[in-house]
Amino acid sequence: MTETASTSRGGGDVRLSGISKTYGSFHAVKPLDLTVPQGSFFALLGASGCGKTTTLRMIAGLEEPTTGTVFLGDKDVTGLPPYKRPVNTVFQSYALFPHLDIYENVAFGLRRRGIKSVRGQVGEMLDLVQLGDFAKRKPHQLSGGQQQRVAVARALINHPQVLLLDEPLGALDLKLRRQMQLELKRIQTEVGITFIHVTHDQEEAMTMADTVAVMNGGLVEQLGSPADLYENPETTFVANFLGTSNLIEAEVAEIHGDEVVVTAGGAKLRLPAGRCSAPTASGGRLLVGIRPEKISLAHADDAGTIPDGRNRITGRIADSSFIGVSTQYVIDSPVCPEFEVYAQNIERDSRLAPGAEVVLHWNPAHSFGLDAAQDIDAGIETVDEEVS
Repeated sequence: MTETASTSRGGGDVRLSGISKTYGSFHAVKPLDLTVPQGSFFALLGASGCGKTTTLRMIAGLEEPTTGTVFLGDKDVTGLPPYKRPVNTVFQSYALFPHLDIYENVAFGLRRRGIKSVRGQVGEMLDLVQLGDFAKRKPHQLSGGQQQRVAVARALINHPQVLLLDEPLGALDLKLRRQMQLELKRIQTEVGITFIHVTHDQEEAMTMADTVAVMNGGLVEQLGSPADLYENPETTFVANFLGTSNLIEAEVAEIHGDEVVVTAGGAKLRLPAGRCSAPTASGGRLLVGIRPEKISLAHADDAGTIPDGRNRITGRIADSSFIGVSTQYVIDSPVCPEFEVYAQNIERDSRLAPGAEVVLHWNPAHSFGLDAAQDIDAGIETVDEEVS
């Protein structure tokens, strides 16, 4: 399906209308409509081969659309070459000039346009990315994160209407990547221009972006805020790609007002009708989803202490992994053979070890419902394609 976001600030929005790209018989991007609000931090998120980079390159003018139109504000820029578009791109490779110092790297765009007095603008931009004391260093004398900030400064000094970021943090280690996520968000907030960020890293997208478009097979599968996508996935692909979801194949038993009651593996579960993205009717099939961190785990001996009104299923701990802030359990249950539970390591129960009989319980309001006709494993495996 395709999704369209809208805003009252339409004058400076990036608008893609019926945009698509094919390479022979391969459809890298299928016809889609997409609006990126002016001044937002927007992420195109998906696995390799989903079409996100191709979409970005069509906005930049580096790829010619097979069909459709690219608008920047009210202007049709589909036929304009990259250098005539008010757009700059930051790539994963940074592409800094190794023979120039940081000052001259940042000043390059201004000098190329024939601007003689660049000191003030370069100084402001280096201060923005917190590299004012590094102006005379060469790129090889900087860390990866610092080089990334130089690349951002060099792009922003040309005052583009839109900054495109193509997997900009992919070459950094985990700690530095998380620092740069916060840095890029700070910079975007300060300058206030539109950032469009391509990534396959769901944590990266959710940390930085105001709005995320999850792409799959050349289309936008779902669009929304990070919290909305995580809490209310509409497809199994989104449920599995954004974090981990336990998906229970169930049959609809009855519907009570705004609550749906289902049966699965001998258990009766409840969920809000408003969180079902598939039609619900008695006798119909449904995938009931619940995130691992929403579930509480109790030893079978403590089953009587579980409050009334909670969904509950029984099972046996098949495996557990201590990962510091939490312990991850895999539960063998009649409703799901590999049910995952993430329990905070606040007060660990030593009885919760592999082989123990347990009861899993959670607030019914935390459940969501998906179309049972979808592939339950969608989103778990990524696809490698030459065109991403």
